[in-house]
Amino acid sequence: MTAKDAYKNWTPAAQEKALQRVQELTAKKWRPFYCPLPTCDGKPHGDWEWNHAREDQRPPTDADWLVWLLMSGRGTGKTRTGTEFVHKATKKLPRIALIAATATDAREVMLEGESGILTIAPPNHRPLYEPSKKRLTWPNGSIATIFSAEEPDRLRGPEHYFAWLDEPAHWPLVQECWDNLLFGLRLGAKPRIICTTTPKARPWLKELIADERTRKVSVSTYTNIDNLSPVFAERVIARFEGTRLGRQELHGELLTDVEGALWKWETIEEGRRPKPERFERIVVGIDPAGSHKKSSDETGLVVAGLLDGEGYVLDDESGRYSPSEWANRALRLYNKWSADAYVVERNFGGDMVEENMRNHDIDGRIIETTSSRGKELRAEPIVGLYEQGKVHHIQGDKLSTLEEQMTEWVPGDRNAGSPDRIDALVFCLTEIMKARKPATVSSPLRLVS
Repeated sequence: MTAKDAYKNWTPAAQEKALQRVQELTAKKWRPFYCPLPTCDGKPHGDWEWNHAREDQRPPTDADWLVWLLMSGRGTGKTRTGTEFVHKATKKLPRIALIAATATDAREVMLEGESGILTIAPPNHRPLYEPSKKRLTWPNGSIATIFSAEEPDRLRGPEHYFAWLDEPAHWPLVQECWDNLLFGLRLGAKPRIICTTTPKARPWLKELIADERTRKVSVSTYTNIDNLSPVFAERVIARFEGTRLGRQELHGELLTDVEGALWKWETIEEGRRPKPERFERIVVGIDPAGSHKKSSDETGLVVAGLLDGEGYVLDDESGRYSPSEWANRALRLYNKWSADAYVVERNFGGDMVEENMRNHDIDGRIIETTSSRGKELRAEPIVGLYEQGKVHHIQGDKLSTLEEQMTEWVPGDRNAGSPDRIDALVFCLTEIMKARKPATVSSPLRLVS
């Protein structure tokens, strides 16, 4: 079974959307491009752009562009396009910059990945890789220097004719890297930049798209589905198709804020941080569902920690569970994060909730919170903390569904559903942020494995 056929095993809703997209692409006579070897179908590697590339993988035809922005879904061939363009550029340009989120990402994706520079290099134009110098040297003398977006100052001195940036929309220090790169992009008559990335609502990306010198290309994962694993189709595409996050990660859409939603994507993104190694407090928030049916609300299960007077959202395992299932998951989260308490809502059968937890060998401290106000009023102080930069989400994708609910739920909208993940989040942060005082040297700190 190919990835193109895998959608037949998805849920009816996802299957309908996938089938529609595949039919649209078939009508356009799309074709796969992937070629793992220096020669493909007997055709020279140097003809990849015209013999194998899709139209969206060919560079802009006009002469006035500065940035070629490939802002597309996962698995669309962005990396392969960047790699091929670099090999082509080295035949004319002597100095090139390769920039990834980290040095590891540069090596594992841009250089040695399935579509990396070293992997697809033709035998007669294969560069010498010197890891200690962070440098690639092609047989004709062209040099590409590897940079990490974690160190934007390293881009201050070097000069380049061309640069390839991989996933810049997800770099925490993208604006600093971009500014330093532009200062050094001063060689040649027409310097060029290629950015390959899935979108993310960042001020930098919005400004780049609006720039008249940017040429943007955006295609969906389905465009390249014949070259993707059926497992990817089953586990990833099926999971996110039809969701807001799927629009971003599968179809390359730049998500905009939902009018009336309490949180904004930009606020969450600007506050994102790496996971600290230790915390002063960690709690598990629980918002149990009233029943256990397919149509039931989810049980909210969110973990948050406190460090130096600021909150960190660490984990989210919300879902539709039986009382036994959510109790076991809550216990697992408690142990995983070495938490010190559970926070549950008293209004919703507080005695039954606690009894259920005790019956499942949960002997940790249970803090009951009583809500005398509506969900919006409870959430507003927490939204304010986000806007003040007092709450951070840790890096990674484990909070993606929570973030989707945060940026989509509109108070008062009868069709919005119950914001169970938000409720659990609010329980956690309300508890740990009651007294926001910076930690002293003697404050007990909780190590996180």
